[in-house]
Amino acid sequence: MEKKKIGRHVLAGLPGLTVDDHTRQLIQEWHIAGVVLFARNFKDAAQFQALTTELQLIAQAAGYTQPLLIALDQENGVIRRINRDASLFPGAMTIAATGEPANAYRMYRASALELRALGVNWNLAPDADVNTNPANPVIGVRSFGADPHRVAAYVQQAVRGIQSAGVLATLKHFPGHGDTSVDSHLGLPVVDKSLAELLATELVPFRAASKKSASIMLAHILLPQLGNDRLPASLSPIVIQDVLRRQLGYRGVIVTDDLEMQGVQSVMAPPQPLTRPCTPGQTWS
Repeated sequence: MEKKKIGRHVLAGLPGLTVDDHTRQLIQEWHIAGVVLFARNFKDAAQFQALTTELQLIAQAAGYTQPLLIALDQENGVIRRINRDASLFPGAMTIAATGEPANAYRMYRASALELRALGVNWNLAPDADVNTNPANPVIGVRSFGADPHRVAAYVQQAVRGIQSAGVLATLKHFPGHGDTSVDSHLGLPVVDKSLAELLATELVPFRAASKKSASIMLAHILLPQLGNDRLPASLSPIVIQDVLRRQLGYRGVIVTDDLEMQGVQSVMAPPQPLTRPCTPGQTWS
């Protein structure tokens, strides 16, 4: 029972194109919440459908009463895990350049329909960051832009499009990775802003879309003005409880960004015994 209590908060990665013994064990014994897939797990549509089907069959045989969560990042544009046997849609900034937020709904819905046909039920998208820093090395064109209200309009439509296709959406990277000059894959960015400043810019898209989005992803960024000068937002009770839960009133699922990124590894390594070199994540209900 203790394993299952832990497991339901974990998303685990797979190392290859088929279900390995360790992942099978995590599903059967730990009842992990789900798996997160990457380009390394995709050869073609037939192989990928076989993989997602096998994962669900293993979960069903293990006694899951709900489908296993199968997630991936299909933002489109520069961030996509599936690059063949699926449509190559434009990214967020290109969609925003059309001047029509409804195009975000159309594109993300079309993409989500393809994901669902492949067995994916959770898209770790859209990007809700307000990209105000020209030196940002990791967000850039993944964002709908630098104006928080414009970003909010497109993000709301993107969430609506994904979820209208029967796939869960994810707002990321809370509370905002747009005004950073460090890639959290490689280090720990610092956003030296007050809550009032965050509410005026970074948090605008999250506040606008959070009530409709199934999940929100926490960033590995440090926010010293929020009263914590050591833990990144992904591990901070202040960010999670005070800002996201109380200030924004969000009651949905929270998931961290990749726990193998240096932004979090620099302050706290992932817990044992669930770690291995295949990109885990953690969820809070």
